[in-house]
Amino acid sequence: MNYLASRGCNLHILCMSTGNADGMGNVRKEELYLASVMLKVPQKQVKILDHPDLQDGFGKSWNSKLLSKIIKEEIANCDIDLVVTFDNYGVSGHCNHCDVHQGVRKLLQYTSHGEVEAWELISTNILRKYSGPVDIWLSILSAKFHLRGVVHCLLNEHPRRSLAAMAQHKSQWVWFRKLFVCFSSYTYVNCLKKIN
Repeated sequence: MNYLASRGCNLHILCMSTGNADGMGNVRKEELYLASVMLKVPQKQVKILDHPDLQDGFGKSWNSKLLSKIIKEEIANCDIDLVVTFDNYGVSGHCNHCDVHQGVRKLLQYTSHGEVEAWELISTNILRKYSGPVDIWLSILSAKFHLRGVVHCLLNEHPRRSLAAMAQHKSQWVWFRKLFVCFSSYTYVNCLKKIN
């Protein structure tokens, strides 16, 4: 997001759930608004859903047709021409992340070619995931020689801003998440692959 914002892209965030698995949905909603300001996304361009069929949690599967319908409406309402989402592993394997990926794929099946582009954040293996800025070089090489489609490697020129944004999620800002953000390669570099 830092990369895109620094290049003048008009960013919108669509969050499919308040994150109420632990009964803290209202708190987490406010935290996301605070984080979005740190990432230069105006609060009016952040939409957080609290749909009864899209409740957060492991073991709570989300319907890809419903997700596709919601995403399509948001694309039309906000004049979106490019969507960035999780890949089929969802960075951490969280089922809701994977479901969102499937929703975007479903959307593309029923959208005419060229109407909207979709890109997925490539999940990395555990060694690369925790290699911090060292992974920048591996990501660049991986993107350059990627055999299965177009890949863009986005460098985060403002990793401290990412850290500050994550710190806004005070209800989740525990020691192991602090370590994750510091040592996660995703803080420093993200590779996006076009979804065909």
